[in-house]
Amino acid sequence: MNQVVLIGRLTRDPELSYTANSQTAVAHFTLAVDRPTARRNDGEQTADFIRITVFGKQAETSERYLSKGRQVAIHGRIQTGSYTNRDGARVYTTDVVADRVEFLGSGNGGGGRGGQGYDGGQRFDGGNGGDSFGQPDMGDLPDAFQAAEDDIPF
Repeated sequence: MNQVVLIGRLTRDPELSYTANSQTAVAHFTLAVDRPTARRNDGEQTADFIRITVFGKQAETSERYLSKGRQVAIHGRIQTGSYTNRDGARVYTTDVVADRVEFLGSGNGGGGRGGQGYDGGQRFDGGNGGDSFGQPDMGDLPDAFQAAEDDIPF
């Protein structure tokens, strides 16, 4: 079984690109995930920096609404690979391919790049008058999305 669940904050804005053959959207970002039990001698908490890859419509949604500092939960799988760099050395990679991204917090005091405010923990209904907590509708801002089978190019 290959399943990963992570909660962390984006270290930079997602980078969106498209595959050459099928023009499938691909977003990449790095998630800083705290190590809950490992602390340095000076009392600072340490973190792991994990590369995340998202495909399809959720890649476009990630690029649109996520930004540096935003807290998210990721559900996906680990994928390893390798390539030869410009110096001819073999480089091994480990990434998490996300099939679910859930927006948890507001990041740096605001919503995503669209400028809409978002209060973490609320689930938005996508535009039919408000969320399940009786809050006003915030437009089409989702709190989670999943990849469909045809979104993943392999």
